[in-house]
Amino acid sequence: MKAVRLLFLLAVLVAGLVIGSLNSQPVDVSLAFWVLRTTSGVAIIVSLLAGALLGGALVVAGVVIPLYAKLRRANKAAAAGLEPPAPPSPSPFDGR
Repeated sequence: MKAVRLLFLLAVLVAGLVIGSLNSQPVDVSLAFWVLRTTSGVAIIVSLLAGALLGGALVVAGVVIPLYAKLRRANKAAAAGLEPPAPPSPSPFDGR
């Protein structure tokens, strides 16, 4: 498994180097009060990283935290000897 991770990390590193070297045109990114001068390759990689981090944060906030809260409530109910609440009955609509 470590070899697969290492190969994946190496592939991502090579892809980043290729994107950075093929996109070497200067770019001015204008923000509210300052201007960032960079190359287009760096701008592409930074925007991809920012999108991945923002998407991951939204998944954590929207899915993972509520599931942890539900698990915590179920564990408290089990520790207190109470019956956990019954799951909702499945919908008759099967999505077709």
